[in-house]
Amino acid sequence: MPARKRIGGGNASGHGTYSGGGLKGQKSRSGRKPKLGFEGGQTRLIKRLPRRRGFTNIFRKEYSAVNLRDLERFEAGTEVTPELLKQSRVVRSLRRPVKVLASGELTKALTVKAHKFSMAAKEKIEAAGGSALEIGDGDGG
Repeated sequence: MPARKRIGGGNASGHGTYSGGGLKGQKSRSGRKPKLGFEGGQTRLIKRLPRRRGFTNIFRKEYSAVNLRDLERFEAGTEVTPELLKQSRVVRSLRRPVKVLASGELTKALTVKAHKFSMAAKEKIEAAGGSALEIGDGDGG
């Protein structure tokens, strides 16, 4: 990696006087660059376009999705836990909490332990004679 440009070290350094800021104008003032997306007071592009609005929730929780058709492989009466799902390669890793979704049919009575369930998945599990137990995902909520 090249050495970082060190400015303001006098004219002999090659980065003296204006320190790479050029002459007058907005980009020569203190703080240098305007904010990303700033267009001089004109309505920003991101606000002019109908799509791509809103914001990104930095607290968004990503789940590993498991469908009921994936649970059909287990024998009736099995207690299905995230660890068992990892062991049987239904989920790749346990870094993300597990959410059970209702796609597919469940014909066996299973005790399913997961971090979250969709309402339809919970209903289908209970309709098959099993039980759906939510376990905490360590976020305190």
